[in-house]
Amino acid sequence: MDLLEYMNEKNKEKESPLASRLRPRTLDEVVGQEHIIGKDKLLYRAIQADKLSSILLFGPPGTGKTTLAKVIAGTTKAEFLQINATSAGKKDMEEVIRKATENAGMYARKTILFIDEIHRFNKGQQDYLLPFVEDGTVVLIGATTENPYFEVNGALISRSIIFELHPLSEENIRDLICRALEDKERGLGSYQAEIDEAALDFLADISGGDARTALNAIELGVLTTERGKDGKIHITPEVAEECIQKRTLRYDKTGDNHYDTISAFIKSMRGSDPDAAVYYLARMLYAGEDIRFIARRIMICASEDVSNADPQALVVATQAAQAVERLGMPEARIVLAQAAAYVACAPKSNSAIMAIDAAMEYVASHPNYRIPSYLQDSHYKGAAKLGHGIGYKYAHSYENHYVDQQYLPDAVKDVRFYTLSDQGYEKKLKQHLMNIKCGKEALGNE
Repeated sequence: MDLLEYMNEKNKEKESPLASRLRPRTLDEVVGQEHIIGKDKLLYRAIQADKLSSILLFGPPGTGKTTLAKVIAGTTKAEFLQINATSAGKKDMEEVIRKATENAGMYARKTILFIDEIHRFNKGQQDYLLPFVEDGTVVLIGATTENPYFEVNGALISRSIIFELHPLSEENIRDLICRALEDKERGLGSYQAEIDEAALDFLADISGGDARTALNAIELGVLTTERGKDGKIHITPEVAEECIQKRTLRYDKTGDNHYDTISAFIKSMRGSDPDAAVYYLARMLYAGEDIRFIARRIMICASEDVSNADPQALVVATQAAQAVERLGMPEARIVLAQAAAYVACAPKSNSAIMAIDAAMEYVASHPNYRIPSYLQDSHYKGAAKLGHGIGYKYAHSYENHYVDQQYLPDAVKDVRFYTLSDQGYEKKLKQHLMNIKCGKEALGNE
């Protein structure tokens, strides 16, 4: 590196964003993620011993995936190569493999390949890497904000250890902000800035566990706030609020946050918690989720988890789906909230889904038993000669519109698929069936 390149590199470091300048250089400087890089943890020991195997780092933005990779780069004796999946092409990958092969063959030196945003690689690109990861030509470190089980080749997953990074705690974020304001070498220490406790609490909360968001906000605050009469920059709650206009929600409509949130939404309705249901609904709406998708999930829950314990739940959910189509946002939020709250508050039964699943399983594992002849269609020409429909008892011709008659095939006649619960309206239906089958007066005629 000549003098000009050296100066350019130094200027680049000096002018880079605070989040980049403050990036930890050692494991001991890393804030948070104690569950994977605590001193007694596997990843910590592997990095310290320079015995790293292929790993996938998975977590939301700002939790330290690239930071960990950079720490490994500064710790390992292996050659550290880095590419970004959003811009890397076939030639880039071939060059990496060429260097790695050369390192192994000529210098007996390992090569660590860090691929940022590895989920951006298509299947073909991931397949290309597989044999070189398998034979140890490269030790792979893949970083992704998406759940690797959804986005990464199963073969690569099986040859890697997955480490999930969690959003930083509020205490972690507070520590980072204070470190940034005190560090004169890489941080903002030379600006003589002070932050109010309330502003510190606000930024720690509003950043949502994202270190980059918090550091970008405090940097913006320090650089744009005039000095007070005491010559210092004061970061007040008002300044902090201006630096972050809106909480950033970790939500990707195609990723695991999407699946986690809709799962929590459905389980809250099933669990009869309208407050939680409306909360998760708000998170989805805030993040821009498709309102038609939400409406479909409410309809499914109304049938799967409420069923005939309150048949009106499906009516409400279906009408809500229709209203959402006609109204759009923002009014659709009210309709969705009404439907979600109704389903959450309704009595619960899973009798219908248990019945159909049991019947489907039975049908899949048994022959298509012959339908009793008296139930078969008698309207086509020649049906009577075959005995179809003969002997059928028309239920409406009997008392209480019920007659004792076998409807299942002979081989299945004693199998029961649908069991009514004692919840809500199903209890009434259950009693009605018991009454008419015992020859008593139907409840509807009482």
